[in-house]
Amino acid sequence: MTTLLEQAIDQLRKCSPAEQDTIAALILEEIADDTRWEEAFAASQPEIKQLAEKVRAKIRSGQARDMRIEDL
Repeated sequence: MTTLLEQAIDQLRKCSPAEQDTIAALILEEIADDTRWEEAFAASQPEIKQLAEKVRAKIRSGQARDMRIEDL
């Protein structure tokens, strides 16, 4: 456990049980969100690779062109 996390837990010990549960729920929710994001990102890699290859093919064939902000 990191020093910072130990400090946070020491501070949490001073809180009421209800406050401790609220903060614990927030931490667990954040960890679950991170896990879902990592899983979604990993699952999207094949599609991202396909899109990147399509773009590379268009660039090679001359179908793509440089754009400037003024072109938008």
